[in-house]
Formats: sequence, C-alpha cells, structure tokens
Amino acid sequence: MKIRSVSTMLLAVLCFTAFGQKSKTQNKPNNDLKVTFVQHEKDQRVDVLVNGDLFTAYWWPDSVYKPVLFPILSAAGTTITRGFPIKPREGERRDHLHQVGNWLNYGNVNGYDFWGNGSEGKRNVNGGQIKHLSIVRLSEGIGEGSMVTTASWIDPEGKEILAEKTEFHFFANGSTRMIDRIVTLTATSGAVLFKDTKEGSFGIRVARQLELPSKEDVTLSDAHGNPTTVKAMTNEGVTGNYRSSEGATGEAVWGTRAKWMDLYGNIGNEKITLVICDHPKNLSYPTYWHARGYGLFAANPFGFKDFSKGKEELNFSLPSGKSLTLRYRIILCSGVHLTDAEINGYADDFASKY
Repeated sequence: MKIRSVSTMLLAVLCFTAFGQKSKTQNKPNNDLKVTFVQHEKDQRVDVLVNGDLFTAYWWPDSVYKPVLFPILSAAGTTITRGFPIKPREGERRDHLHQVGNWLNYGNVNGYDFWGNGSEGKRNVNGGQIKHLSIVRLSEGIGEGSMVTTASWIDPEGKEILAEKTEFHFFANGSTRMIDRIVTLTATSGAVLFKDTKEGSFGIRVARQLELPSKEDVTLSDAHGNPTTVKAMTNEGVTGNYRSSEGATGEAVWGTRAKWMDLYGNIGNEKITLVICDHPKNLSYPTYWHARGYGLFAANPFGFKDFSKGKEELNFSLPSGKSLTLRYRIILCSGVHLTDAEINGYADDFASKY
C-alpha cells in the first residue's frame, strides 16, 4: 500500500478549488436552490454544489485512510471545518492529524484502529483503512441531492472486515444546509467486534472560531494510552459553546447521552449553528458524545466505558453476514443560533424520515 507523508497530502490538494468562496445563494428561497455534483476522478473527490457554489466535497485521499466530507461551508460560504492538515489556515491547532472534515469510523474494530490511522502523518502500524470503492448513484434536484457510495473496511493486510454502503442526502433551504448520512455496515469475514473505546465515531473537526475558549493546555490520551498535549492558544475570535438536548452545556457535555448536540458560535460577524442529531433507530440511542472543547465534535454509539467511568461497557459484536445501520443528521445554519424547539423540529423530521 502506498504511504504518503503530510507534505505530499498538502500538495495533493493544490488542485482542490473553491475553498471558502462566498455564496450568492444564501437568502434565495428553497425552489431556487439546486443541489448538483461534479466528479473529479483524478482528484478522488465529488464536489457538492448549491446553485454552483461549493457546499462540501466527498473526498477519499489515500493519505487520510477514509472517505471524508471536506470542507463543509455554510450558506454564506464560510468554512466551518478545520483546514489542517489538508489546507491549513492561520491560527489553527495543528494536532490530531487524523481528524479531517466529517467522517465515520471507529477506534477498535477487531483490534484495528480505524479512528486514529494517519495520526502519525503516515499509516499507523495497527491502522485500519476505509477504502472507497464506488459512486453508485448521484441524484440532483431542487432543495436536495443524494449520493450513494460503497467502501471497504480493511485490515493492514488488505483483508475486508466490513462492507459499507452509504446514502448521503444534501439539503439546501434558504440559509440552512443539512446532511443526512445513512450507513450500513455488513460483516463479510466473520463476526466483527467493536471493542469499547471513546475513540469514535461520527465526527467533525471544526474551525478554530467554533472551539470553546480555553486558557489551559489539555493532555488527552488516545486509544492506546499515549498522551497528546493540546496547547492553549489565544481566544481572540473563539466563540463556540455546546448545548445538548438534555440541557448540558460547555465542556460538561463530554461523556453524556443526548438525542442531539448543538455547537454554536460566531465566525466573524456570522452566527453559526452546527447540530448533530442521533436517530431513534440507532444503536445506543440516545448516544454518548465524544465532544471536546478543542474542536472535536463526535457521536459514539459503541463506547460506554470511558464515558460512564467504568459503570457500563458495550463491546458490540456484529455476527458474520449481518448488518448494522447508523443514521446521523448534520444541521448547519448561517446567521442564526437555533432554539431548542427549532432543533427538536429538525430532529423529529429526521426521526420520521428514515
């Protein structure tokens, strides 16, 4: 398998245009917003456009070891995901190389680390890879576009552990953008053990401005107990805060269960609301949240032990030939901080749709 360094990865994206472009469509009504796709096979990505402006891109660079949505932009054209290590921006943290855009994976699948692979700037010794296989279908439309993809979760020797089929639904309505992701994982080579760890699963790494203000260095441990120090930085322009469906706020949301989690703040003068919704049919609903102040925002249906301080443990096993489906919704609103009632409306719609 070809291994690329971080510097190679940066060179690979010089051709990736339209980052951070300002949208012309923010306040147009829903019936004027068309979701379309542009495929770039050589660059291993598919751009998702709203009236010709970049919303996000489905991308599978070799050096990231998983498909990701990167970047993600608000209706005003503001990038809400961190740029590092793909396209670094001034003032960002330069930690956790594996936290790129939006992704779905897990830290211990039959003993292999799919979450942290790439954290050393190259393939980790015990790292699993999610290999993109195909774009099965693209469907464009007014207000909504959809994409179906397939991928293979493989061990370091290239043997498949899980087959993945994913449906993406991309929505555009006024200043609101949404992404629904429905992932079906099938155990193709025997039973699959998702051993309990906090390192998962449906995650986003956000822009510096949406982090929570912090005055201290933070030392965190990875799945193998290795410490990582996240340095304190200037808090100028850093405005983020978490709020859960259950009323928890700030750093206290980490390790709690909730139906949805809201991360809200400002990027410049633009109010931003970023919400991830769990789904009632998902494993472990309402999920535990691996949501950190330094910009990691993730729902974890497989990890109980770390979050419950050892009171619970899951170790979910998927029998050979059986499938598991997970469903998540991302809500991204520009110019407004949503109320609980408004978020509940989006969450109820999501629950009834799939």
